[in-house]
Amino acid sequence: MNQLYLRKEGTSRRLSSWDQTGGNRDFIVIGAGQTAAIAEIAGSGVIQHIWMTIAAKNKYAFRKVLIRMFWDDEQEPSVDSPVGDFFGVGHGVASHYVSAPLNMITTQGVIEDKAAMNCFFEMPFRKRARIEIVNECEDEMILYFYVDYVEKEVPDDSFYFHASWRRENPTQGLVDLAALKAEHDQQDKANYADQKVYELKNLTGDDNYVLLDAVGEGHYVGCNLSIDHLNPMPGFSWPGEGDDMFFIDGEPWPPRLHGTGTEDYFCAAWGYPAGKYYAPYHGLSLYAPIRENGDAWKESNTISFNDYSGKMTQYRFHIVDPIIFRKSLRFSIEHGHGNAQSNDYASVAYWYQREPHKAFPQMLPVAQRLPIPEKESARLFYRTF
Repeated sequence: MNQLYLRKEGTSRRLSSWDQTGGNRDFIVIGAGQTAAIAEIAGSGVIQHIWMTIAAKNKYAFRKVLIRMFWDDEQEPSVDSPVGDFFGVGHGVASHYVSAPLNMITTQGVIEDKAAMNCFFEMPFRKRARIEIVNECEDEMILYFYVDYVEKEVPDDSFYFHASWRRENPTQGLVDLAALKAEHDQQDKANYADQKVYELKNLTGDDNYVLLDAVGEGHYVGCNLSIDHLNPMPGFSWPGEGDDMFFIDGEPWPPRLHGTGTEDYFCAAWGYPAGKYYAPYHGLSLYAPIRENGDAWKESNTISFNDYSGKMTQYRFHIVDPIIFRKSLRFSIEHGHGNAQSNDYASVAYWYQREPHKAFPQMLPVAQRLPIPEKESARLFYRTF
């Protein structure tokens, strides 16, 4: 519990959207296309908690609205992400879950367009801190927020907090699974497609989906990975089997940390047999398989091994086991065994490092951030399933 009984140094402060007239309009309005700085802090200190909730007319506001953070004198952000993904749920929606560093609080078992969102990652700064909310919705939005921090001296060996969103839609699968399905349907053997896919060998990691490509000294503390399963193996709906790989400090193949499958990295096994679940350091913050022929997008807490269609977000936090790097870190994961599958992958990686940091990928425009419509997702899924 971080030795709560010990004397704490510093002065506690808060920035919030409270109505300074004494009324109850405890929010700010951000116009369409506008940016609001919700925190501009001078001096040194540590942000310890961020809470916010948004109200917007536009569907998928959680992908359209961005959160950005800047430390000290930097001109490019150290945090750059759609707000929903930053707080742990992808695909432009809200979903109830609770982990140790992040959560969304909303109606359980329902895909929502509103939620309380909390972040407990500590974020040190030495000269100043700035947090921006960028409204890229078509209409104005309402934002309620707290930013809780402590004014204090920051030790010289402290690293800065970073978070970066990426998306690859679709990943570049190495197998034509539509053609394989036609062959599979003509075979007597039920495992024909499995054999063809599992013949692939990946001994470079070059074609993996990249979650983080950092340069400098620091440590990686976790991620979330959102998948829309568009390209299953014939007769087998599981999108996993992709190994995780951590290439540390420029070392050659094999990577120092090499995993055994997607769900294994996210601390599960044999798929996700419990469906949606959330633990302090790992879980599924969103599990929304295709229902009613793609007409409805609903969450589910039950699952069969042939029911990994649709959209999910999985998370893994390295709070007690951060992955240390001295020069660089490239973290990637296969999209299906041997990178066979072409699915919609999006992610946020969280890490601490010394500045300066390597430039992030350019933020995609809104149209390229939006989730795939449910019916189109279903059509693509059943094309190869």
